[in-house]
Amino acid sequence: MIETDIIIIGAGPVGLFTVFEAGLLKLKCHLIDSLPQAGGQCSEIYPKKPIYDIPGFPSILAGELVDNLMEQAAPFKPGFTLGEAATDVDKLEDGSFIVTTSKGTKHHAPIVMIAGGLGVFEPRKPPISNIVDFEDKGVEYIIKDPEFYKGKRCVIAGGGDSALDWSIYLAENNIASEVMLVHRNSSFRGHLDSVQKVIDMADAGKIKLITEAEVVGLSGGSKLENVIINHTKEGEITTAADHFIPLFGLKPSLGPIANWGLEIEKNAITVDTLDYSTNIPGIYAIGDVNHYEGKLKLILCGFHEGTIAVQSAFARIYPDKKNVLKYTTVNGVQGF
Repeated sequence: MIETDIIIIGAGPVGLFTVFEAGLLKLKCHLIDSLPQAGGQCSEIYPKKPIYDIPGFPSILAGELVDNLMEQAAPFKPGFTLGEAATDVDKLEDGSFIVTTSKGTKHHAPIVMIAGGLGVFEPRKPPISNIVDFEDKGVEYIIKDPEFYKGKRCVIAGGGDSALDWSIYLAENNIASEVMLVHRNSSFRGHLDSVQKVIDMADAGKIKLITEAEVVGLSGGSKLENVIINHTKEGEITTAADHFIPLFGLKPSLGPIANWGLEIEKNAITVDTLDYSTNIPGIYAIGDVNHYEGKLKLILCGFHEGTIAVQSAFARIYPDKKNVLKYTTVNGVQGF
């Protein structure tokens, strides 16, 4: 049994920053995440993607942000259970909780904070009959490390920001030897600046842009060799490719958390904005996993929610202690 003050479910940016805020109050945290490393989406999905709305950083790569948050949390010695999903929560008679993972690891604490982001993700796969045969053999649904595509012929499908941004990145930085972007419509859903940049790069011959078309087939032996495209005007086009990357987004779900008796709305956990507590006393939900009127799914908002929730958690754990806010500019940061 792992004993701690606060069990944090989700080791993304919000969960990691909550460790720091809890540490300032001398509260110990242990984080649980189904991913094999800390960082959540920032590490798993877009580590090399820049983020522009973190205060004090005009631009910072998602992976770099995670590294900084890990360094910031380090003095407070958080524990980690990684590669295991939180599947069950049991409330004991004294009001504390036992959280059990998919591998049977048990954690005990008076407070549970759910910082699970958008939950469990599954890629939206295009309806290609043999696409499963080429998964991990040339078909990827997310781009983790752009250098993986160095000198490769890449076909990207999609019309949103992710498809546009990665097409630009792989071509602009001369990573892929060839970048083709296929979209079934003539208009895109992404930011206008990105759309215009793709069009300009296509005119300059840096990206092959095919609209009003979709990838309908894949072929190859032990790995992907060709992508078959159906164009509304030109018919079937076969192009050689090392990688096919359909970026149609990810389908989030709460997973086992949805069965914990929490109040759910819009696939998110309803909270009281006073302290981001749920309908179960002692359980809080912070970051993208929660819902309330006026909710903004931004990392910086999650940082605020975690900070407030920790103050409430302290009062719950130590009802007889007075917590006086101490500024780090005055007191510094003292770890355990």
